[in-house]
Amino acid sequence: MGTEAAAIKSKVVTWSRSTGPGRFLLHFGEMLLAMSAGMIVLGGLAQLGFLAASSNLTDASGAVQASIMGFNMTVPMVWWMKHRGHDRARSAEMAASMIVPTIAAVVLASTGAAGATGALALQHAVMIPAMLAVMLWRYDHYAHAHAH
Repeated sequence: MGTEAAAIKSKVVTWSRSTGPGRFLLHFGEMLLAMSAGMIVLGGLAQLGFLAASSNLTDASGAVQASIMGFNMTVPMVWWMKHRGHDRARSAEMAASMIVPTIAAVVLASTGAAGATGALALQHAVMIPAMLAVMLWRYDHYAHAHAH
């Protein structure tokens, strides 16, 4: 490895293992990536399941779509937190930041107060700030590295 590449790697490793704002932002980014991966991978599997049943996920009710989306984003995020060494209490708080907006979206879609698109948009618009709020509430926890 060249000197320049080694210097860059050293800075990345130092930054990712540091405490404070850098570690906090890294954790936030990891959570967003885990949720995105869940939307893609688990969403694709859900779509395959619907297709196998001669249906389409987008034809499902807004409540079903929001429920599936909440599951697809929460499960990988909690799995990643466990992988990174977070305890069950912090994982449960983070899961709640995803489940509460999902329940609200499901209720709005079920009652007809919002269509599928509106329920999903609301769900996503609330999930990320809710997750960030939990992380800020527990800033000392999320601003430090955890055991693997």
